[in-house]
Amino acid sequence: MSLLDPDERRATPRRRLGRLATITGIGISPRCCIVSNITAEGVRIHANGYAVPDDFTLLFPGEGSAQNGNYKVVWRLEQDIGARFISAATDPI
Repeated sequence: MSLLDPDERRATPRRRLGRLATITGIGISPRCCIVSNITAEGVRIHANGYAVPDDFTLLFPGEGSAQNGNYKVVWRLEQDIGARFISAATDPI
């Protein structure tokens, strides 16, 4: 629990990101999304106008602190999706 926000349930702090990334995976075409925030455990993404599969790979262009990886959806709210980090992406598509 964070001392700054008593309602925070995450083990690590979330960081606002607002960065474009690409969702890809087996049997789906690569699609752009916005990663609105990120933690060591996962991401919150906004996917406008398409369905995100339960398991996907998230690829960030260029360099930065965000890590390419494999994710699993843990919640959905309209076009916003929360996903848990599973493993580092080893072979970007």
